[in-house]
Amino acid sequence: MKRFLSSLCLFLILSHGAYSYTLIYTGNLNGELEPCGCTLEGDFGGIKRHATMIDQLRKKDPDLLFVSSGGLLVAEMPSDKIRSDYILRGMQLLHYDVIGIQARDLAFGVDFLSRYNLPFILSNTAYSTRFAYSKTLQRRSQSFSFFQYSELSSPSSMRLSDADSTAEINRLETKLAQAKKSGHITIVTSTLGLSKAKKILPLDKIDLLIIPSRRDNFVEPVQINNTLLLQPGARGMRFGQLQFDVNKKAAAPSIINWKHTVIPLAQTIPDSPRTESWYASYNAELKADYEKEVALRAKLEQGESPYAGAETCQGCHPAEFKKWQSTQHALAYDDLEAVGKVFDPNCIGCHSVGYKQPGGFLNAELTPRLTGVQCESCHGPAQAHIAQAGKTATGNKQWKMKKMCAQCHVGNHSPGFKPDSYWEKIKHP
Repeated sequence: MKRFLSSLCLFLILSHGAYSYTLIYTGNLNGELEPCGCTLEGDFGGIKRHATMIDQLRKKDPDLLFVSSGGLLVAEMPSDKIRSDYILRGMQLLHYDVIGIQARDLAFGVDFLSRYNLPFILSNTAYSTRFAYSKTLQRRSQSFSFFQYSELSSPSSMRLSDADSTAEINRLETKLAQAKKSGHITIVTSTLGLSKAKKILPLDKIDLLIIPSRRDNFVEPVQINNTLLLQPGARGMRFGQLQFDVNKKAAAPSIINWKHTVIPLAQTIPDSPRTESWYASYNAELKADYEKEVALRAKLEQGESPYAGAETCQGCHPAEFKKWQSTQHALAYDDLEAVGKVFDPNCIGCHSVGYKQPGGFLNAELTPRLTGVQCESCHGPAQAHIAQAGKTATGNKQWKMKKMCAQCHVGNHSPGFKPDSYWEKIKHP
């Protein structure tokens, strides 16, 4: 009996140990061209590591499918157009097979996105003249058809009517049916949540559905009848890898014998040498834009600053000042200098005092007293407080501790933040 079971196990290993196809998938990069290195738990991802990992994976399996469900860009500050430009240039270096388009990817307009030679798809009729509706890839003897369904306004910014939305879904269903009839594996990426996807998408014609997980971590795959659901984590911190076989004996091919693995892109993954010039150009352009902004703000701001600087605060608060000097807050700007990011608007705000505020930090040369995380980073501008010998409250006097901390200690930059334990590190009267 034992010999029989051993033989059976060996048979299963030989039968299913090697998978026919591999899909590497990502989604919702959300503007993370590179990871925030402020904490170890947040130091995952970045296009430089993406390039290293996908090169390694392609070396093992040149026929793998590499797919992004979109959500690449961010548009929150003026410099984000530079970052978005370099994200799309970085995507060119990664050689994706398919990239879906989400609403956030159109933040700078259709023309901005169209100028990049990238394999975008968008299965929305209103955009059919600008982007491919779908894409079919051949891997050995099997065809794979990809579609992207995103709830979007039309290019004229008019919200689609219910009738138009229904027509979009009906067309998608027809295209999926045609692909299935041709023996293709159908893969749909979408911005829909699971409940809505179940309600409006023709899951009976979809072999693989990829929707956002709305968080950094990947979600374990779920089988919904004949549809396998994948949910990639956000911010490009990890790759998802699905290895599978295709059942060609049924009336329509389907995915079977699948195995799912999450590949963390931690700091142990080296930066790819082939991204060096791309990254150097990005930093150079970011620096030039920052210097232009600093020059403009310096010209406009000629009056007295509402910020005093920690050196002034120590006159009345020597014990608190001494405690501050022993914390990482005091070294925050030094940390930026160490990694060459003192010109990155995405970093400066949490490593200086009053950045982008009237009279706040410009750069280390013009406003040296405002480098680092200082008293006024938490308590607010204190010049009036000092001038009135403490009779006037500091700017953030009414703020609770959590609100002060939340200016910088947010999920993207400080995912492990716990107010009580962090307070112990900087505790002062």
